[in-house]
Amino acid sequence: MLPLIVLLLQVSAVYTDSHTLRYYMTVVSAPGSGLPEYSVVGYVDDREIVNYNSDSRRLQPKVQWMEKLEDEYWERETQREKGNEAAFRHNVKTAMQRFNQSGGFHIFQVMSGCELRDDGSITGYSQYGYDGREFMALDTQTWTYLPTMAQALITTQRWNSPEVQEGESDKNYVENECIPWLKKHVENGREDLERRVRPQVKVSGQEKGDTMKLHCQVYGFHPRAVDVKWMNGEDEVHSYETTRVLSNPDGTYQIRVNAEVTPKEGDRYSCYVDHSSLEKPMTIMWEPEKSSVWGIAAVVAVVVAVAVLGIGGFVIYRRRKAGYRTTSTTDASSDSSNNQAKA
Repeated sequence: MLPLIVLLLQVSAVYTDSHTLRYYMTVVSAPGSGLPEYSVVGYVDDREIVNYNSDSRRLQPKVQWMEKLEDEYWERETQREKGNEAAFRHNVKTAMQRFNQSGGFHIFQVMSGCELRDDGSITGYSQYGYDGREFMALDTQTWTYLPTMAQALITTQRWNSPEVQEGESDKNYVENECIPWLKKHVENGREDLERRVRPQVKVSGQEKGDTMKLHCQVYGFHPRAVDVKWMNGEDEVHSYETTRVLSNPDGTYQIRVNAEVTPKEGDRYSCYVDHSSLEKPMTIMWEPEKSSVWGIAAVVAVVVAVAVLGIGGFVIYRRRKAGYRTTSTTDASSDSSNNQAKA
């Protein structure tokens, strides 16, 4: 429904104790879509911490540890979002004009925030999207905005001008507001944010003609960031598909990685999993289900045995019925006996 947000949510550090604070703001051009006309969702790392929308008109905590903040914070930030709501309603109309659109349903989105890395360095984020595609983004090396659509040129030229210098304002926000708040949130929610739960892993295979589809299910892990891939010996298997990391009801996560391969002699397939809860990466070998082969062989043996016993019993029965006549040794009689046994 909101493809830009889905894309941006994938941005995260995988194996470090880095932390991020991000806000995702969305405004739609018309009511009646089932979405609030304006909404804001705040995240620390992968945890939703606050939510505001044009229906509730209040910034509300989404995790218990955010309730530690004073009442003044909630009132101040609620008033800020009410002001942002008016500005964003204007922004989506401006974007529509740039695309020569006079009506219809359109979405304008912004992701902004900051990251505090485990080595103490910091960086910021500011990305704008329109109808699910990136519109423009902040380059934090030069603190200038770069257009990713021709329709964004007017805005980026004005924002980068000496009179406006929007990128410098963003830099000031990152260093003097976003990072201090991130540190405070991490301190309040450290037990929740930094808990480590080891992943569980299951591997399986499914034959598809001459190929084999391998499945690696990784589940029950926390935090969200994880690296999962199929390997053949020391080589990575490149032809695979990966689901998004999905949430579980208990607050942990799951992911599934599939690979379609054509097994050859000497191949050794394994699922590689790296996660911050592990001292070293896990490697789970996949092997064909040998038990199923022996099970099939056993079933075949039983069927053969039953058939042999049935044929033997039938022959004995016919002999008894015939008064124990001596079986002829001629070729013709032998053929007749065989035909009866097959009947």
